[in-house]
Amino acid sequence: SLATELNEVQDQVSQLQSQLGSLKDDLANSQQQAESLSHQKNESDQKLHELSNQLQSLTTHLEAAQGTISSLENKMRAKNEYCEQFETIEKKLICEKNVLNEIRRTLHNKVIQLTGNIRVYIRVRPLISSEQQLAATTLATRPSSASGRPSSRGSIASASSSQQQNQQEECFHFPGVADRKISGASKSPNYTSFSDLSKQTIELTEPHRDRGGLNPRRKKWKYGFDKVFNPVNDQADVWEGAEPLVQSAIDGHKVCMFAYGQTSSGKTHTMIGDSVNRGLIPRAVEKLFASKKEIERSFAGNVSVSIKVELLEIYNEEVFDLLDAEAGPKGQKIKIRLNSNEAVNNVVVEASSQDEVQGVLQLAQQRRCVKATKSNSESSRSHLLFTVRFELSSLTNEEMNRQGVLHIVDLAGSERLDKSGSQGTLLTEAKHINTSLSALSHVIQKLQEKSEHIPYRD
Repeated sequence: SLATELNEVQDQVSQLQSQLGSLKDDLANSQQQAESLSHQKNESDQKLHELSNQLQSLTTHLEAAQGTISSLENKMRAKNEYCEQFETIEKKLICEKNVLNEIRRTLHNKVIQLTGNIRVYIRVRPLISSEQQLAATTLATRPSSASGRPSSRGSIASASSSQQQNQQEECFHFPGVADRKISGASKSPNYTSFSDLSKQTIELTEPHRDRGGLNPRRKKWKYGFDKVFNPVNDQADVWEGAEPLVQSAIDGHKVCMFAYGQTSSGKTHTMIGDSVNRGLIPRAVEKLFASKKEIERSFAGNVSVSIKVELLEIYNEEVFDLLDAEAGPKGQKIKIRLNSNEAVNNVVVEASSQDEVQGVLQLAQQRRCVKATKSNSESSRSHLLFTVRFELSSLTNEEMNRQGVLHIVDLAGSERLDKSGSQGTLLTEAKHINTSLSALSHVIQKLQEKSEHIPYRD
């Protein structure tokens, strides 16, 4: 029994020892866990400290940002107030500008009326190459003195090109005001416009003719015009004289400009020009679109401006629409009806840019009737009527609605049949051209005379 008890005690001791080892292992694990948790706690404390510092820094930055935002809000508020004041002043200035523009329109129209609703400009173009050759030949055959002796061959060879260019200056003289006080003192009624100091003047001298040794007797004519452009004046000078008339069209008036002269005198060049030397039509179109942009900007969308273009051709007393699909001398004829002195049933193009008008003009030029004569290798055989309608429409004030019309007419050139050598179709064209130009000059003359009857139907 003692052995049994001893065995039981030993078993109990073994169990206790086993339990003790297990408890030691648990204790070791617990200590490790405690050390790990302590380490984690230290790391957490460190992170918490770092986050606390970051929070403090962010709080400082936030306060600074709130101060900056408050300052910016104050500045924004001040700028908004300034913008409101500026907009108020701008609206006031725009209203004053519009009022002043209406006053300018009235005064401009009065100036145009005072200077004459009908005015005549004259332009003397430079000599072309063929004329320079003719001038050189004339210079070579001219006697060197009143005795009638011809110039020696050596003197002919030494004639400079500047002398050839001076041939034109011998025929055309452009006296100033001081010169007119002397040379224009004649009481002849033919010199009335020449003596008018409000006019610009030109003096024409008959070209030199060989009189067989006699003293040269060269006739002189003196004329006065509203403006005179000499060969030195360029396209910009001509535009400067015509620009006030284009402004009248923008202001809502009807304006018409003619290029009138004999064939090869440079009418088409003056009216249309080329890419380097632009004529009146391209410059007028540029001004119209610039005015359209300025007007629409000034009224902040309350006013719209439309620009419409028409191109007609009068050929042999018949009217053609150069914008028609079948345009040209052999194309479709327009059945003209008069409605308030306007042609109807023709194509009207509303243009949105200057390039569109230029394209339309180039197309019309290609369709226009041009032929060669002895006087001009590219003679326009028809009258070109370029019409632009400048229409202003207001959404708020109907009294501002207006329509200006600008007619720019490149007339066919008059010609002498014996010099142009026109025959057949060219002869028929020349007769119609000369007849229509004579009728036009008669109308202008009656308008200047303020006659009761104006022969428009001619």
